[in-house]
This record gives sequence, structure tokens and C-alpha cells, in this order.
Amino acid sequence: MQRVAQAIQAVIEPVVVGLGYEYIGAEYGQAENGTTLRVYIDTPNGVQVDDCATVSRQLSAALDVEDVILAAYLLEVSSPGIDRPLFTEAHFAAQVGEKVKARTVTAHDGRRNFTGVLVAVENGEATFEIDGLDRSIPIDDVEQATLIAKF
Repeated sequence: MQRVAQAIQAVIEPVVVGLGYEYIGAEYGQAENGTTLRVYIDTPNGVQVDDCATVSRQLSAALDVEDVILAAYLLEVSSPGIDRPLFTEAHFAAQVGEKVKARTVTAHDGRRNFTGVLVAVENGEATFEIDGLDRSIPIDDVEQATLIAKF
């Protein structure tokens, strides 16, 4: 799944925020059940099933009216969960010191997949410690990134 296009985000974010939730981000693409739009929301007290249902109803109506997605898709509204997705520079900055997995759109030093401790975030770049070496990647080039949960 990939981050959503700006046109889709422009419909989603105001609806989520208007309902009193934090808009974490969204992904659109092929999933297990077919083409899926997955929207992540949060609150200081966490997210309950009823919250997801409320946002889903409102988003479904707004997306139908704006008609920004031309193909059939499944809408999922979810909490970020323990493997929290990271979309923005602020999301990355909040996870400095934690282990993160990221996949980039383009290759950096011959690779697109990075897993390591996030040691710094500045000037639009995330720096990972991987095998004792620091590797920086532009956050704008990150296709998908998630926190690796500690157990």
C-alpha cells in the first residue's frame, strides 16, 4: 500500500479533524481484500470501534460526493496500533530512539528497505543506525514506514 494522493488526502483530513480526531495518515492500494483505502485516526484516549465506525460513515459520504477515487475500493478506518505508521516528519521525530522499518520509493545506497534505530530527524531526513552505520534517507521518499513494536 502507498500513501494517498494529495487529492484524496484533501478530502479525508478535514473530515477526520472536523469530527475531533487526529488524522495520522492514509494508504491506498492493493491489500488482502482488494483495493483498499486505509485511514488511520487517533485521540489522546485511544480509538474505539465506535470511533472508527463514525469516521467511516462520514468519510464514505464525503468521498462519494467528491468522487476522487474512480475505481471500487474498500474503506478501512483504524487506530495506528502498536506498529504505528509514520507519515510526516513530526511522526518520525516522535519516534527517535525507537526501531523503525521503512521502504523508500527509490534506492539509496542500493537499497529500498531500511530497519534500524531512528537516531535523528532533521531537515526532512530520517537517520537510521543500521549495523553500526548511520544512513539518512529523505522522508519525502519514504513509501511506507512503521514503528517496530517492543514486546
